[in-house]
Amino acid sequence: MRYVYIAGACGSIGTQTLDVIRENQNEFKVVGLTLGRNLELGKKLCEEFKPEIISLRERVDFKLSYNPIICYGDEGLIEVAKYHKYEDELFVNALVGISGLAPTVAAIKTKKDLALANKETLVVAGDIIKNLIFEYGVKLTPIDSEHSAILECLHGEDKKEIKNLIITASGGSFRDKKREELVGVTKEMALNHPNWSMGSKITIDSATMMNKGFEVIEAHYLFDIPYENIKTILHKESIIHSFVEYKDGVIKAALGSADMHIPIQYALKYPRHEKLDCGKEFSMIGMTLHLEELSFDRYPCLKYAYDVASKGGIYYAVLNAANEAAVHLFLNDKIEFLQIEEIIASYIYEPKYEAIEYNLDNIFNISKDIYNEILRKFGD
Repeated sequence: MRYVYIAGACGSIGTQTLDVIRENQNEFKVVGLTLGRNLELGKKLCEEFKPEIISLRERVDFKLSYNPIICYGDEGLIEVAKYHKYEDELFVNALVGISGLAPTVAAIKTKKDLALANKETLVVAGDIIKNLIFEYGVKLTPIDSEHSAILECLHGEDKKEIKNLIITASGGSFRDKKREELVGVTKEMALNHPNWSMGSKITIDSATMMNKGFEVIEAHYLFDIPYENIKTILHKESIIHSFVEYKDGVIKAALGSADMHIPIQYALKYPRHEKLDCGKEFSMIGMTLHLEELSFDRYPCLKYAYDVASKGGIYYAVLNAANEAAVHLFLNDKIEFLQIEEIIASYIYEPKYEAIEYNLDNIFNISKDIYNEILRKFGD
């Protein structure tokens, strides 16, 4: 039996993780859940899975038919991550944003294995997280469909033989628009992703292509591949989730439906492929696949990720904080869509951050300072 903790249980990844667990109750037991603002759903999930410890965002009336440990706020996230009672424990981090970093660190220090959907953990603190994983002897398995696909293509292979990792991108909600057509696009248009059902923040990141930039950074840390050997390509169908190109010219690809249950189950059961009762049916009959160049000119946020990678250190946190703040402003109708990339660019090329030491305290501090500074500038 694996004992599972899910941070972000009411979100898209969290609920789909619980779908997988629901179909595999002989293998997995839910021990901890962290809930967001959807308390009606949260209460339903708690009554079904009976976690021993629960974290709520705020102190509210939350009566259940049994008496779990209930904690609150950011401290509550840490308490769930630190809770330790069983031998084989797995922490599924499905939080969005920098809020996922501290629980990841806490989970590692209690020797929980990680199934990671929270991009920001590796984006802002990849070197630190890798060192902690080595120190505490835990395993990290990615949940992102792209990194899950790479993991599958690497299974049984020697990483020394890799030439390139090639990450596919759907292109997001505005993939068929030219840059001049992005002036005045609305939040509702941006949230209408053609292929995937995701949370609002990630959907906007997909539209700007910052999501793909983050995935490049994640791939660097997950698979120890230099940035110059990590490529991206536009693939509108979202059927090929990633490629691995080997030195002899052979290219492996992982194909499947645009269904996050698939990489979630693979992360929970790695390296096994088993029947997936909650997944979508997939057929290649009549399928047409297109691959196109992914342009930095069209998607400057992707270039920003590579530029920040060349700087390294605290600039990863600068990139993420500026993006989080800009996306928040756009989702709250404070800025236009194209202002997201303008805000990011105004911070990541600022030389004053070069003197800031790269450590967890400074990552948290600079993230908070930049986020709040940007919100103040735009009256939020």
